[in-house]
Amino acid sequence: MVDELVLLLHALLMRHRALSIENSQLMEQLRLLVCERATLLRQVRPPSCPVPFPETFNGESSRLPEFIVQTASYMLVNENRFCNDAMKVAFLISLLTGEAEEWVVPYIEMDSPILGDYRAFLDEMKQCFGWDDDDDDDDDEDEEDDY
Repeated sequence: MVDELVLLLHALLMRHRALSIENSQLMEQLRLLVCERATLLRQVRPPSCPVPFPETFNGESSRLPEFIVQTASYMLVNENRFCNDAMKVAFLISLLTGEAEEWVVPYIEMDSPILGDYRAFLDEMKQCFGWDDDDDDDDDEDEEDDY
């Protein structure tokens, strides 16, 4: 019985040693793969955005057209990040400061539906901060009348 236990213990120790060696080899392979992955990731850089990150908007009416163009351009080239109106509005809100930031707080507090409607949010900003689309429409109508 003792001889059988000694043989069994010896077999277990041999198996343990073999598994330890295999484990060490696997750990070395894993280390090499992690290093190779890091090297590959350094070689593959995401493309740089051709449009700079938009500047903040503080409510200054003369800057509103520039702000809207900057944000629209940025969202266009990063369309995978701005897949719906709520994301677009949230992005605009994140860039508001000063008077513009104070203006948007009530909309947020009452969880206004406008926060999920990009066009409506822009229209509201234009109305509040002095960009009148009607002037542009009137010019277009005048040109049409000339024809």
